[in-house]
Amino acid sequence: MEELDRALADITAIRSQLARGTEFRGYGPMTVAATGFVAVGAAGIQALWLPDPAGDLLDYVAIWVATAAISVLLIGIEMVARSRRIHSGLADAMIHAATEQFIPAGVAGALLTFVLFRFAPQSLWMLPGLWQIVFSLGIFASCRSLPRPMFAAGVWYLATGLASLAFANDAHAYSPWAMAVPYGVGQLFIAAVLYRSVGESRDVEA
Repeated sequence: MEELDRALADITAIRSQLARGTEFRGYGPMTVAATGFVAVGAAGIQALWLPDPAGDLLDYVAIWVATAAISVLLIGIEMVARSRRIHSGLADAMIHAATEQFIPAGVAGALLTFVLFRFAPQSLWMLPGLWQIVFSLGIFASCRSLPRPMFAAGVWYLATGLASLAFANDAHAYSPWAMAVPYGVGQLFIAAVLYRSVGESRDVEA
């Protein structure tokens, strides 16, 4: 029995190692692009329904948390279906590896939002920039299993986040464009990288 358990543990370890060393192709370019439009749509909703976000920070945070949740749900649903189709037997290990890389950034972003909202509401103007920086860290952590140009997407989000912190103030930090432009452009860029990667993979297979 011990030998069987050891063999199963070795197989699991091998599968995990293969998953970490294989390019993850579970992210669909069209769905990722759609999340960019979701961000632009959220900015439109904010502009129409929340003309003074600084005076109603709870609604501001709610809009963008809901936007993030919708985007994660869309990407997650396709990621599972696409991984099972493309990675077949390694699908579960690949999904686990991909989420394991990004989850720390997501948790950090959620906790950061809670802490600022609960204990330092005067600093909430920094949230757009901090969200983008945290998102960039998630991308950097995932780069080892994604196409190489994805590093540039991480640089984009890091740069926009730092720019938001450097140039924003209480009057302009909550502008819908502070979120729509970074995430709209960034997600479309990621989608383009994924689309090109899919084409190159097909060429190699052919």
